[in-house]
Amino acid sequence: MNSKENKMDKLVGVMLESYDKYEITSRIDADNIINKEIVMKVLEEIRKLLFPGYFDTDKVSSEYIKFLVGQRLEFVQSHLKKQIAKALGNREVCEDCGRSLVMKEAQEIVDKFLLRLPVLRDYLSTDIQAAFDGDPAAYSTDEVIFSYPGVFAVTVYRIAHELLLLGVPMIPRMMTEYAHSITGIDIHPGATIGKYFFIDHGTGIVIGETTIIGDNVKIYQGVTLGALSTRKGQQLKGVKRHPTIGDNVTIYSGTTILGGETVIGNGATIGGNAFIVNSVSEGMKVSVKNPELQFSFSRPKDAENGEFWDWVI
Repeated sequence: MNSKENKMDKLVGVMLESYDKYEITSRIDADNIINKEIVMKVLEEIRKLLFPGYFDTDKVSSEYIKFLVGQRLEFVQSHLKKQIAKALGNREVCEDCGRSLVMKEAQEIVDKFLLRLPVLRDYLSTDIQAAFDGDPAAYSTDEVIFSYPGVFAVTVYRIAHELLLLGVPMIPRMMTEYAHSITGIDIHPGATIGKYFFIDHGTGIVIGETTIIGDNVKIYQGVTLGALSTRKGQQLKGVKRHPTIGDNVTIYSGTTILGGETVIGNGATIGGNAFIVNSVSEGMKVSVKNPELQFSFSRPKDAENGEFWDWVI
């Protein structure tokens, strides 16, 4: 064995030791590995079902739409079932009957999810309308669907939320984090969001797991709907940690609203850069006092000596 082979052999040994030492980052001999690439392909097919004709490379003809929808539903059913089964397979089940039970459960979940697609289209149609009505820079609903990052993030959230409600582990979070990586909008699939939801601009928005948002809510970039404290970590799992936002609320850019007991009442308007940890009454307008501005300039005091007066207004 030459020196190069010897070095490589030693490195292999070190890596194997690392795998044994840090099992939390290793998945060796494990059958239930979710394929992220397939999950994202399934997500794109679901989007095509929800918005037919928008994200296709070819024209979607009414003559063949029935065939196309059936083909896509079959693709989603087949591939999503397998990925959900892999996610469910991480749970403890009986060794002899585990796989058949998991596949049966996965099939039942997919069947229920597919039946929810018309409901998702109902919700998304209100989101598209809210985005168009609420943004004077929007020239058509087509523009909104094609180009608005908030619409993409909310679409993915609504798909992931349905899967989460059906008891699917991991995959919903993978979907919303995929949208997060593309748009900079972080919506946890566990959040509850009503109809006519509009995210304007969107970059830097964070919506936590236990957030509840009513109907006709508009949120601008940089808004955080977060937890007041997460120091207890896993001990807070399942606890209401994030705020409740009522109907017809507008929250302007840079605002932070924290806490599971914090409620923003119906019809409230929250101005930019506010920091809120207490409830806001219905119809109230909250704003941050403008900071005092100072303008300064210099005039010559003695041009020959290079001295200047400083003037402050």
